Amino acid sequence: MARRHPAHIAMIGVPAVSHVLPSLAVIRELVDRGHRVTYANDPAVAELVKSTGAGLVPVRSTLPVADNRWPEDPIEAMGVFLDDAIQALPQLRAAYDPDPADLYLYDIGAYGARVLAETQGRRLLQLSPTYVAWRGYEEEVAAQLWRLPGADAYRARFTDWLVEAGATTTDMDAFSGRPPRALALVPSAMQPNLDRVDERVITFVGPCFGDRSADGDWRRPADAERVLLISLGSAFTRQPEFYRRCLAAFGDLPGWHVVLGIGKYIAPEELGPIPGNVEVHSWVPQLRVLEQADAFVTHAGMGGSGEGLFTGVPMIAVPQAAEQFANADRLVELGVARRLDTEEATVDRLREALLALSGDPGVARRSAELRARALAEGGTPRAADLVERLLD
Repeated sequence: MARRHPAHIAMIGVPAVSHVLPSLAVIRELVDRGHRVTYANDPAVAELVKSTGAGLVPVRSTLPVADNRWPEDPIEAMGVFLDDAIQALPQLRAAYDPDPADLYLYDIGAYGARVLAETQGRRLLQLSPTYVAWRGYEEEVAAQLWRLPGADAYRARFTDWLVEAGATTTDMDAFSGRPPRALALVPSAMQPNLDRVDERVITFVGPCFGDRSADGDWRRPADAERVLLISLGSAFTRQPEFYRRCLAAFGDLPGWHVVLGIGKYIAPEELGPIPGNVEVHSWVPQLRVLEQADAFVTHAGMGGSGEGLFTGVPMIAVPQAAEQFANADRLVELGVARRLDTEEATVDRLREALLALSGDPGVARRSAELRARALAEGGTPRAADLVERLLD
């Protein structure tokens, strides 16, 4: 239900697709409720932003999203986000100082958004596309990171920037890891140490899906007894050898129809002969396929993990980078997945994992339970309701 007095709500993000997609349905819902919503992000994601009905505020980004050539060193990778925030803040100020928002929504990587809101004295709400910090996180996890080479210089530069930019929160750890209020757009089942998350600050609303008809459709073939989706997301898809192993493992497997998404960096011709039960695409409407699938080979990104839980599909997790390894372990702990690292994902082990998962009634039962739990968290309508509460 729309508020009596529509507000100006600004979403400030970064152009990594895995950070943009999770919040789009929430933005669209707020537009539909009558609010004036602007979305500050790089023009590279203009079409995604415009699909919500929000007005794009172009803010050029320096993040390496075009080729996904991210630094392997974690301190260097964090430095890339800090560099981007430093250069983005003047652009944000030029757009929003003359036209401040009543409420700023922001992605975890958009540090400039919090500086902007604090200097304007405006309300702020983080939309997190991944899990959040818990009580004890700094001592148990972050402390290890800060012992790495280059960490002291990074922390000093971050702190200096906060002071110079006029932020009211100048403690770097609190600024980057402790939002004043946040919605986690992921299933709470994926959250480590959920019992130690401050529920006064963080609310889990689960994956937020909306109308995805613009993404296209996919129909399960009439003769397909079971469907397997294979997708490594959008960033880590340069894996022709892994895809060849999948074709050998699942090609012509009796009763199985296979949908293989290979991304935009390689061509189907690089994979060699394609078995008759396999369809190969550079991109697929993933959620639509998962709604009709019986198993999912995933890189265990948070988006894919959430979609797998939301649709109740057992998973073979083949993590590629960053938090995907922890996500894969979590899915195994939940009883709905098998983990195979890329070098371990041989033809035989891939096939064995699929047959074990698909034939295990305990996995099917647990998948159904977690699907019901994710649905109960409320998704897009609940997220929009909570956004509106901050405007009252």
